[in-house]
Amino acid sequence: MPWRDQVELSSLSEVDCITLLGAKLAKRGDNVRATHINNIAAVFFALLVAPLWAQEAGDRQPKPTVSGGIFSLIPPDSVTEHSLKTDHEALPYTTTAGTLELFGQSGARAAKVFYTAHVARSAAINRPLTFVFNGGPGAASAYLHLGLFGPRILEFGRHQDDGTRPFLSDNPDSWLAFTDLVLIDPVGTGWSRAASNEDGKTFYGVRQDAESLAKVIALYTQKNGRVSSPKYLAGESYGGFRAAKVASALKDTQGILVSGVVMISPMIEGRFLWGADDDPLAAALQLPSLAAAYLERRNAFDPKLVNDAERFAMTDYLVSLAGPPLKGTSSDELYARVSALTGIPQQYVSGARGFVGDIYQKQSAGAGRVVSPYDAGHSAVDAYPETATSQNDDPILDGFTRGYGAAFASYARDELGFRTDMTYILLNEDVNHEWKWSGGRGDESRVTASAATDIRDLLSVIPQFRVMVAHGYSDALTPYGFSKYVLDHLPPALVAGRVEIKLYRGGHMFYTSTAARKAFSEDARAFYSAPG
Repeated sequence: MPWRDQVELSSLSEVDCITLLGAKLAKRGDNVRATHINNIAAVFFALLVAPLWAQEAGDRQPKPTVSGGIFSLIPPDSVTEHSLKTDHEALPYTTTAGTLELFGQSGARAAKVFYTAHVARSAAINRPLTFVFNGGPGAASAYLHLGLFGPRILEFGRHQDDGTRPFLSDNPDSWLAFTDLVLIDPVGTGWSRAASNEDGKTFYGVRQDAESLAKVIALYTQKNGRVSSPKYLAGESYGGFRAAKVASALKDTQGILVSGVVMISPMIEGRFLWGADDDPLAAALQLPSLAAAYLERRNAFDPKLVNDAERFAMTDYLVSLAGPPLKGTSSDELYARVSALTGIPQQYVSGARGFVGDIYQKQSAGAGRVVSPYDAGHSAVDAYPETATSQNDDPILDGFTRGYGAAFASYARDELGFRTDMTYILLNEDVNHEWKWSGGRGDESRVTASAATDIRDLLSVIPQFRVMVAHGYSDALTPYGFSKYVLDHLPPALVAGRVEIKLYRGGHMFYTSTAARKAFSEDARAFYSAPG
């Protein structure tokens, strides 16, 4: 090869050298050898040089999100067809079990949020659309999905308290009869996952949670062409609080105005739940629920007797607790009345100066038994009779209702076609512990948590906005008195014809009772059909 060709080749890459050599041979008429060498060049480029160039380009450009990790366990969306048999008709519907993605400012995928959508196949574009979530914080939507809203219901045996052999059946009281449903698991619950544990913590807070769920709702609404549908939010416990916060976030950050919220056994004001143990107002607002529970345990429930307890609680009881300690006959009469209403022996009522919030679990159901804050009408054998205060797991939360988790995982796999090797998280205690209430974690910050201002503002700026609050009489965790107090202190002009509270026999999850579930669904149908 001439020296000039040698110099020319020395300044080129390996591929250029081989390509140039092929060209030289072609000029000399050696086409076969030239073609052979060019083929070698192509292979050399593909196997060696191209990956190097790609690596250099990757160093200069943002790296794509790596598929894998926890997200690799989440399958594609599954769409199935079903029919719901109600008392009036057979309702065909389509179910989508899938995920929606949330991205951070860098463009990287931050989380995948699992949802289940049940949509009537013959639905008009203006059919109501309800987004549903539970509370906790840290609870998945399986409770409300299989306990109340969905087309399938989880039965817990003849007495509705056997979680060892639960079974699914058609739900004749499903809200799908009058609204399409989208049930959402917030990040960290169910099958909703963040890209990493650190990413997950960015979702665990009042504001962050509301904004992320508002984004999920906006994405679903746009993706499915439901902008014109009246939109409702429904949530249980913290989920009721969440519903108000998400409604505000939808308005402020997504430009979506909701038609109403349904708050089930809600927490509205944190000061009542986590305030001082000797707060006279909180004690007075809880007392009617304890009275209702005692009536339930004696099979003597009567709404009129509960109303009597409510009047006593907000008059003589409240005034007495707010004043100096009672003495003599006055104290005996008051404490005897509280004892008769709650079943707590008078000596314990007297020892607590009438503040029974800390002693009713251990003292109101008789020796050797404890009651559940989730349903104080329900008692169980005391596993720790030697302790002065209750140490038990809760008979409701830690008992039969745990069955919702495994039941939903089986339902999704067997009937909805969503098959994953990822476990379904019904309750995530880590989420609860990490939760940021108002700039921090812990009791002090959650005491100030409030959704009352959100309710006021939404009622004020959205004339069509309405609120339905539902409680079980014997719920001692979030007693109906707490919500009633908040609603009673809203401006009358905002409330008239737009805010209602409904009470049913049972506790925090009163819908586990067939009769209460049916009554609530009928009331909800009327709420949805009322003019906005």
